[in-house]
This record gives sequence, structure tokens and C-alpha cells, in this order.
Amino acid sequence: MKRLIQYSILAVLAVALTVGILWAREKSRGELCTSVDVEVVNADSTSFVTPQGVLTDLKGQGIKLVGKHMGDINASDIEEALKVSPYLENADIVKCQDGKVLIRVSQLVPVVRVFDGEDSYYMNRAGKRMAATTYYHCDVPVVQGHFTRKYPATRLLPLIDYVENDSLLRSLVTMYQVRDTNNIIIVPELSGHVVNIGNADGFENKFAKLKQFYTQVMPKRGWNTYDTISVKWNHQIVATRRVKAVAPVLEDYSEDDEQAPDMETMTVGTAAEAKKAEPQQDNKKNEKDQKNDNKKTT
Repeated sequence: MKRLIQYSILAVLAVALTVGILWAREKSRGELCTSVDVEVVNADSTSFVTPQGVLTDLKGQGIKLVGKHMGDINASDIEEALKVSPYLENADIVKCQDGKVLIRVSQLVPVVRVFDGEDSYYMNRAGKRMAATTYYHCDVPVVQGHFTRKYPATRLLPLIDYVENDSLLRSLVTMYQVRDTNNIIIVPELSGHVVNIGNADGFENKFAKLKQFYTQVMPKRGWNTYDTISVKWNHQIVATRRVKAVAPVLEDYSEDDEQAPDMETMTVGTAAEAKKAEPQQDNKKNEKDQKNDNKKTT
């Protein structure tokens, strides 16, 4: 009997709770929206999104909340309307009691700035673009080039992230120039030359070769000897000289070797891999010598 009474009490409480919730919900639906609060959840010293700006955006889209029945306010529609804004990454709408609506928004977080012809825009990690203006500046990596749906700027983000997470490379790189999909140019802080890394694949190995070139070759040959350093090929670094083009394959470059030859190409890898290129150059040299001998005989 006692247990039956307990079950009855619980049942009555459950019904009362359900009725209360339904009553409160219906009462809330009949209430009018009296105020709208906007919170920028990732606001900081460089914020470009303000609460008033969000309300102005809604007004521009013909969305009016104050004075509207709470039951007629569709939170999902408002969230989608705000996400269209190039300045926002996300939006959440919460209908509170007492006729209040809370809007929480996240402003766009730029990870790169792109210069495409006369256009300039910031881009977030998802590829969303925000036009650059004189009213806002963000210190992010700079990319120059033209991008399409088939080759979006997001293709460069793994490469850029790798550079940004390496203190040496981060201090070295000033900007990226994308001439085409197979010729991505890095403009280093060290003036006088540029670095061609080819496409955006295998950049870990390419940057390792570049570091090797900077530590083993440049101090000896001079920092103004080359105008272009290319690391786009496997096991090889090709550097274009400013004055003349001499292209011996350097198999084993040593910092202790004071008589190291002028170089255009440095082969990176095993000695066996380096040897593969030598016979071709020797044959060309033999052919040239043979032609000279024939001219002398004539």
C-alpha cells in the first residue's frame, strides 16, 4: 500500500511537471520579444564585429525581433541568415524567458590574406572570405596569386601551417607568390633571391633541403650569388646564378672544402643517386672537346 501511494505521488508530480512545462511554453509563445542581446564570443582587441553591427545586419535582411511573438521567432532561420555574413563564422540563437533573445556570434578568424590582382581579402580556415578594408588589419601570412574552385587558396594552408610552426622558417618567409600550381614562390626576409618550392606537396622534404642549402652553401658562395633557389625536384637543389650559369653536380659538399666549385645544382641524397647525373655531363663535355678537336684539325 505504501509503495502504491509513492507511485501515485510520483505520477501526479510527473503530470504536474509536464503541464507546467506546456503552460510555460505556451505562455512563452504568447510573449512578445522585448529585447535582443548580442554577444561576440571571440571578441578581442582586434575585433571588427560589434553587437550593433550584428543588429544592423539583421535589419538589413528585413529581420525584426523586438515586438514579435516569441513563438514566431525561428532561431534556425536567424542563425542561417547571420552565417551568410562574411564577417561571421558561427551564430547561435537562444530564446530566453521574459521576452529576451540572446544572439551569440563568432567573428571570422583570418589565417591568411590573399592579394588577387586588384582584390584583397582575408580567408579563414574553411575558405570563407572577408574583404580587406582600411579599418581592419590582421597580422597573418600573405599570399599573392589567382585561385579557383579547382585550385582554392585552402590548398596552401598545410604548407603555411608548417612554416608558421617552425620558428626558423616563420622568421624567414615574408610572403608566398603562386604563379601556377607547379610554381609556388617564397619571398624570404633575406633580400636578393626567391625560393621556388614547386607544388604544395612534399614540402617537409623541400624545406629540409632549403635549410641544408642555407647552412652549407650560401655562407661560402655568398648571399647575393643566386637570384632563384629551386627545391621543387627530388634530391636536387637548382640555383640560378646572377652573372653566369655553371652547372656541375656537387656530390658531397663540405663546409671544410675551401676549394668547392661554383655551383648551379646541388644533389641531395646518397652518393649513388648523385653519380647518376655525372656520366651525362661527362658525355656532353667529351662531345664538345671532340668538336673542338675536329675544328683544329680542319
